Amino acid sequence: MRPLLSLLVAAAATLAAAPASAERLTLDRIYGDTSLSGPGVRNLRVSPDGERVTFLRGRADNQYQLDLWEYNMKSKATQRLVDSKRLVPNEELSLEEKARRERARTAGLSGIISYNWSPDGKQLLVPIGGDLYLVNVATPDSPRKVASGNVTDPKISPKGRYVSFVRDQNLVVIDLQSGAERQLTTDGKGTIHNGEAEFVAQEEMDQHTGYYWAPDDSAIAYRRYDEAPVPVVRRFEIFADRTEVIDQHYPAAGDPNVLIELMVVNPATGQQRKIDLGAEKDIYLVRADFSADAKTLVYQRQTRDQKRLDLVAVDVDTLAQRPLLSETSKTWVSIHNDLRFLKNKKAFIWASERTGRNHLYVYGMDGKLQYPLSKGEWGVDNILAVDEAAGKVYIASNKDAVIDKQTYALNLDGKNADKPVRITSGDGMHDAAFAGNGKIFVDTYSNPQTPPQVSIRRADGTMVEWLEKNELNANHPYAKYLPDHLPTEFGSIKAKDGQTLYYSMIKPANFDATKRYPVFLFTYGGPHSQRVTRGWGSYFNQYMAQQGFVVFTLDNRGSSRRERVFTDALYNNLGRVEVEDQLTGIEWLSQQSFVDSKRVGVFGWSYGGFMTLRLLAAASDKIAMGVSVAPVTDWALYDTHYTEQFVGGTPKSDPEAYKRSGVFAHLDGLKSPLLLVHGMADDNVLFTNTTRLIDELVKRNVQFDLMTYPGAKHGISGRVSQRHVYGMIEGFFKKNLGGTAAK
Repeated sequence: MRPLLSLLVAAAATLAAAPASAERLTLDRIYGDTSLSGPGVRNLRVSPDGERVTFLRGRADNQYQLDLWEYNMKSKATQRLVDSKRLVPNEELSLEEKARRERARTAGLSGIISYNWSPDGKQLLVPIGGDLYLVNVATPDSPRKVASGNVTDPKISPKGRYVSFVRDQNLVVIDLQSGAERQLTTDGKGTIHNGEAEFVAQEEMDQHTGYYWAPDDSAIAYRRYDEAPVPVVRRFEIFADRTEVIDQHYPAAGDPNVLIELMVVNPATGQQRKIDLGAEKDIYLVRADFSADAKTLVYQRQTRDQKRLDLVAVDVDTLAQRPLLSETSKTWVSIHNDLRFLKNKKAFIWASERTGRNHLYVYGMDGKLQYPLSKGEWGVDNILAVDEAAGKVYIASNKDAVIDKQTYALNLDGKNADKPVRITSGDGMHDAAFAGNGKIFVDTYSNPQTPPQVSIRRADGTMVEWLEKNELNANHPYAKYLPDHLPTEFGSIKAKDGQTLYYSMIKPANFDATKRYPVFLFTYGGPHSQRVTRGWGSYFNQYMAQQGFVVFTLDNRGSSRRERVFTDALYNNLGRVEVEDQLTGIEWLSQQSFVDSKRVGVFGWSYGGFMTLRLLAAASDKIAMGVSVAPVTDWALYDTHYTEQFVGGTPKSDPEAYKRSGVFAHLDGLKSPLLLVHGMADDNVLFTNTTRLIDELVKRNVQFDLMTYPGAKHGISGRVSQRHVYGMIEGFFKKNLGGTAAK
C-alpha cells in the first residue's frame, strides 16, 4: 500500500503582500484543466551526452495530458520535442496498461507517461497508446514507429544495439542494426508471464520492470512467473452502464504467491538459462542486477516472512553461485534500490538499516565489508548518483531537518561518512535528478512560500541555468489567489513513549485567537509515507483553511524517513500506536485556545481511511465525524507482501494479530457520523473491504453515509471524479461540524 500521490500540489505559507484578491480559491479551479502550480515538470532526465534536459509537461489546456519537452544546454532554449496529441490523437489503453498505471500511480494521466534515452544521447524511446516510437532529437517531428500491439515496459539496451519490451506476456527485442524483431520467450500466456513484475512487486516492492539488461548488451535477466497458485478473486467492476466480471489473481495475506523464476537469455541467439533460486520456493525475488563488467549477476532473495534478505552472486558463464551478504531483522528487512556496482574496482555500494538508521556501505565482490560510506544519527533516503572519477556519492537525506529533503555529497573513500557536504541551499524539499556521469543535476525545489522551481546545477550545487523559475508574479496562475493564501506552521510534540512527532497546521481565514474554530484533521498514518514536509503543500488543505477550519496533519510513529525504532513501533498491531499518536495530537489541539475541541473531524484515504475508522472507533467522544475513503477494514483481505510485513505472520499463524489490527474488533466504539467512500472497480483495496464494513455497521444499527464511484479504481482519479469526491468531503465536514463559523 504505497501512498497515493496527488496530481496537484499547493501552497502552505504566508506570501508577500499582494493586491486585493480578484477571485477566491474554489474546488472547480483546483481541479480544473490547467494547473495552479505553474508550468510543472515530470520525469526529469539529463541526456547521456549532457547536452539536453528532458521532461514531461502537461498541456496548456489539459494539465493531465503530457508532452515531451527539452531544454537545450547549448542554445539555452526550451521547446516541445514530441506533441502527444500529434503522435496519437485518440489514445486507447489496454486493460494491462491501465492496471500498470494504477500500480504506478499515474492512472489519471494521458499522453506520454515515460521515455528512455539512447546511450549516445541522439534518440529517445517513447511509448504511447500501446505503440513504440524512436525519436531522433535532431528531427523530432519525424518519429519512427518501431513496434505496436500493446507494448509495455520498453527500454533501449545500455549499448544501444537493441530495443526491448514486453508484449502479450513475452519478452521481445528489436535489433536496431538490422531491424529484425525477435521474441525471446514464447510460453507467455494464461498464468505464465515473462519479463513482467508480478502484482505485489509492482504494488508493494516498487518494482515496475521484470527484466534487467547486462551493461554490455550480452544478456538479459528476466522474471518468469506463474500465477496459477494465487487464488482468483472474482471482482465485479461496476460502471455506470455495465458490470464487468474480472477474475483477478490476488494474493491476500496467507495465500500462495506466484511461483517465481529468474532466467537469463542471450538477445542475439535466444539461448535460455535458468538461475537456481534455492530449495525454498515460497520467496520474493526482489531485484536482479549485473555487475559493471557484466560477468556477475546479483539477485536479492527475501524470505516469505521478510525477516531475511540475501544478496547472491551468480557467475554468468558457469552459473556458479556464492552468497555476498544477508540482512536480518526481528520485524522486517526493508528493500531498496541502492545497490550500485563500481566500475573502477571490484566492489559495490549497499544500503542497510542494521544500525537502526539507513546508511551506505562499500563491499568487495567477495562479500566482505570494506568500510561505511555514511554513519551517524541521521539516515540516507537514497543514492542519487555515483561519480567514481570525482570520488563522490550523491545522496538525498533529511539530515538537517526531518521535514526537509536536501542533496549531500559523500566521499567514495568513506572519509566524511559522518559529515556529508550539503550541496543544495534553501530549507524545504529538494528532488535531484543527476546526469549519468554525476557532473550536473536538475534540482526541483519548493518550500511553503515557493511553488516548485526547477534549476540546472553543477555537482557542487552552483547554478547553471533556470529550467523553470516559476516565479509567483502577476502572470502566475496562482497570483489572483495569493491575497487569501494562508500560512502553514510547523512544530513537534512528544509521543507517549517520548519520541518526537512532527505536525503542520494552517490556521483559518481571518484568524482571531480569541475565538474557537473547527478542525480538519488529515491523516495517512501508514508506512512508506511522510505527510508533514516543508514543501509546497495541498490545495485542498489550503481551501479548507480558507473555509474556516484549522487544518492539522501529524506524522505518527510508523511513518517514513525516520529511524527504525520509530517505524517498527506499529509492527504486529496496526492501528495501536498510530491511533495513540493521532489522539495525542488531538489532545494537544484541544489545549489550544483557538480550537473547538467538540468540532474535530478526520479524513483519510487508503491507510488513512483505515485510520479514520480506527480513530472513530477509539475516540468518538473526541472526534465529531470522519470521512473514510477506500479503507482496508480487514488486513486478511489485503495483499501478502505488505500485510505480512507489518502485521507479521498470516491470518492462520497469528489470527489475534489480524483481529486486533483490523477494524471489526473495534467497531462497537464507532458512534460519530461517518462518510464511507469507495471506487467500485478498486483492484488494490478491494471493494469487499467496504461491503463487509457495511454489513457489520448494519448489524449494529449504525447509521452512516455512503458514496460509491462507478468504474473508479483506488485513486478515484480523473478531474471530474476528484472534484466530486472532494466537494463531498467538504460538504460532510460543514454539515456535521455545525458550519465553520468561529465560536
